[in-house]
Amino acid sequence: MNQAQTSPASTGTSQASPQAGPIPATGGKLASEAERLHALILQSLDDDQAQDVISIPLEGKSSIADYMVIASGRSTRQVAAMAQKLGERVKHAGFGSARIEGLPAADWVLIDAGDVVVHLFRPEVRSFYNLERMWAFGDAPPVAAGQA
Repeated sequence: MNQAQTSPASTGTSQASPQAGPIPATGGKLASEAERLHALILQSLDDDQAQDVISIPLEGKSSIADYMVIASGRSTRQVAAMAQKLGERVKHAGFGSARIEGLPAADWVLIDAGDVVVHLFRPEVRSFYNLERMWAFGDAPPVAAGQA
């Protein structure tokens, strides 16, 4: 894990929409499928006004996914709506059906989109479990997206 990233929501910048074509990676190369899915998820969360979005690269650390994204919603209603919309956007973009767990209570919703695993929390639940600390141990503190 190199560095964790936060969403560009507070900077007002946005990422290219996956429906607009391939998302270029740095150096002019086309992004991998995992990177395109990751960009779609970050954009979806930004569109839905998720709070405190953190992205943790897992490549080389875990075989469960290439990225873990953690975000908060202001209420159970917002967390549930973000999860449902994210699942729909992932499917419509051609990445297959994402598995969603925890939707009825919506305190902590897990979305398994294959190469990217997303955790959506209410703020109180997120601070209790503190997944960022567990997965980012020994690495540099999170930096804002675009600064990495």
